[in-house]
Amino acid sequence: MRNHRWERWEREWDDDGRRMRVRSRQRSEPEREGRERTPEEEAYAEAQRLANRKLGFVSHLVPYLATCAFLLFVAGPRAAMIVAMAWGIGVASHWFGVLAPNLRKRWIDQEVHQRLNRTVSKERRVLEGQHARSLEELSASIAHEIRNPITAAKSLVQQMGEDPASHENVEYARVALEELDRVERSISHLLKFAREEALRLADVRMADVLDSALESFRDRIARLGVKVERTFDGQSALRGDPEKLRRVALNLIGNALDALEQGGTRAPTLEVATGENLASTEVWVRIRDNGPGMDRDALSKIFRPFYTSKPEGTGLGLAITKKLIEAHGGTIEAQSAPGAGTEFVLALPKAGPEASGGSLASAATQGEGAA
Repeated sequence: MRNHRWERWEREWDDDGRRMRVRSRQRSEPEREGRERTPEEEAYAEAQRLANRKLGFVSHLVPYLATCAFLLFVAGPRAAMIVAMAWGIGVASHWFGVLAPNLRKRWIDQEVHQRLNRTVSKERRVLEGQHARSLEELSASIAHEIRNPITAAKSLVQQMGEDPASHENVEYARVALEELDRVERSISHLLKFAREEALRLADVRMADVLDSALESFRDRIARLGVKVERTFDGQSALRGDPEKLRRVALNLIGNALDALEQGGTRAPTLEVATGENLASTEVWVRIRDNGPGMDRDALSKIFRPFYTSKPEGTGLGLAITKKLIEAHGGTIEAQSAPGAGTEFVLALPKAGPEASGGSLASAATQGEGAA
């Protein structure tokens, strides 16, 4: 009978505490229609909820302790112990209910922090490994490009020293100078690839840029008998650096002519086209030849520094071209297959690099010495 009475009192105290918390929440969280609460308001509301939970627990704990103390003096330790244990389960549950939200939030934060640390550390190790491999490949390429011509020139000079009166020394000197010129050209292009240079933005018409590049190759186009198919859909105006965009066009058109000449292509054809996307937010440029093309392995490497299939190439032309396009906030893609020619497609934002998130700095480059 006594236990039943104490259990009823416990339920009444719980009900009173819940009603008090509901009333407090209703007072402290009025409806805010039409706007979201600020972080300060959220923090204040959360503090109110926590204070209400603690107050509810205290309002439960105080009568519990008072009742246990009263029974201890009136009914003896045994009765007090029985009530304390029976009612104490409810008090303990109430206490856990007060702490549970904070514990849950703390455990979630710890678990998320640990998982993020593991993920970030793994990604950092992967990126550091990729960066180290890229530096190793670049260093090896630079050493190869510089060491071979110097070794050849050194050998020729040694031969000239062994027989100063030889009639072949003139030829040796010429070849040695060519090898040293190759070293100088490689270093010059490397500096252009590495150096950052501000873009001089202006209103540019890609039709004019492409016409200027084609005019620069007019004699070579006529000598090779290349048929040029020019398809310009409007002027394709955009914000960009005219000189650097012209260098991009020179490099890509020069590459196409090199492929046609080295491949001995019959009825060589060069297609140059430009236009705008349907949303009129980008200008696209397509340069395609019907030369020998490339296999998949070569295609995957063409934008790597110092990769080249040309005997006299430095392998930096396309790497610099890609860097220039990205500095304008654009993209460059290549498609090719053996015997099917090669196609490059550029996409440049009409509003300029600032609107597309591109960089305003870029390496100065020269279209000659293409990959």
